[in-house]
Amino acid sequence: MTAPTHGFDTLQIHAGARPDPATGARQTPIYQTTAYVFRDADHAAALFNLQEVGYIYSRLTNPTVAALQERMAALEGGVGAVCCSSGHAAQIMALFPLMGPGKNIVASNRLYGGTVTQFSQTIRRFGWSAKFVDIDDTEALAAAIDEDTRAVFCEAVANPGGHIADLETVARLADAQGVPLIVDNTTATPYLCRPIEHGATLVVHSMTKYLTGNGTVTGGAIIDSGKFDWSNGKFPSLSEPEPAYHGLKFHETFGPLAFTFHSIAIGLRDLGMTLNPQAAHYTMMGIETLSLRMDRHVENAVKVAQWLEKDPRVAYVTYAGLPSSPSYARMAKYCPKGASSLFTFSLKGGYEDCVKLIDSVEIFSHVANLGDTRSLIIHSASTTHRQLTEEQQIAAGAAPDVVRLSIGTEDADDLIADLDQALTRASGPR
Repeated sequence: MTAPTHGFDTLQIHAGARPDPATGARQTPIYQTTAYVFRDADHAAALFNLQEVGYIYSRLTNPTVAALQERMAALEGGVGAVCCSSGHAAQIMALFPLMGPGKNIVASNRLYGGTVTQFSQTIRRFGWSAKFVDIDDTEALAAAIDEDTRAVFCEAVANPGGHIADLETVARLADAQGVPLIVDNTTATPYLCRPIEHGATLVVHSMTKYLTGNGTVTGGAIIDSGKFDWSNGKFPSLSEPEPAYHGLKFHETFGPLAFTFHSIAIGLRDLGMTLNPQAAHYTMMGIETLSLRMDRHVENAVKVAQWLEKDPRVAYVTYAGLPSSPSYARMAKYCPKGASSLFTFSLKGGYEDCVKLIDSVEIFSHVANLGDTRSLIIHSASTTHRQLTEEQQIAAGAAPDVVRLSIGTEDADDLIADLDQALTRASGPR
């Protein structure tokens, strides 16, 4: 079920899910199998030639994972989706068909620390590079895109600071240069923000976070808008003959689904970043309650952020749902249901008070994750953004005096009381 007439709450339960044809099971089964029996030799040949869609080997395709892919495409408004083993895997897979030695991406400097490291260090081993810019500085963004640029990358709602990108402006700049805009929508989820509607070509997710919502499995996804012209001369992997498939041209053959088919037939085949079916099952179960959870996440985040902003021990709060936030005006356009529940706040006592605060909370869990039903806390400068320079930390919204919160679905008054007692301990006698 992917009909555009169905509402989000219906799609998050039904998209991609059908009664099992063999047993009638209403919940999508976990197809815990490595391989699939072919009907005959001709059937096997057709599958391997990409002449027929079906199941060959679970590194490539699996019925449980396929159901999740269909659901993700429906929720984001894309034509197809590919699920993989983690959010970081999704980022590499999104770039894989686009890049080549000597090519670069232009990326926002407001990104999750692990993404900054992946783009500034790891992708160099492939001969790729990244240029980091202030995504709000349109002149700097336009100047950074050159003839070797193959994508622009940003987060819809940035981790950790909650900055909301002006997606339509960035999309126009990217499109004018003939390159796709890739948007990480992990923090917002498709319930709060739909980047494809604002011009994004590809959307990536760490499904580990809000989509699953219970901190049990890791997973990633790439959703294809199906709207980009891959035959504009910059993307030979998608437009030129593919030797591994007897000269097949993906864009010519599959049209709007070219990126999706390439990511399965070559990306998963050769990179092997496969999502296991049990993880897909857990994620689908989590998505069934996504809208309900996100409403509560947002409601709680607003209450906690408002309280923190008034506390004299706090220097500032970055939550985009506060009128004081520079991103507040964008929220109505890009995140009309709320600005998610991830934000930071700065302590007047600096680094030492941040560490004491972390060690003093009781309800909040000190973990390197976000988007759980449980409220989470971390000092990004000493953990998730530790590998960055202080200048990079500040640019990313993870300065040494800043603590990141992921507000869960508990009672908001209990969360406020926990932060209050922890702040008291943190700012007490030295």
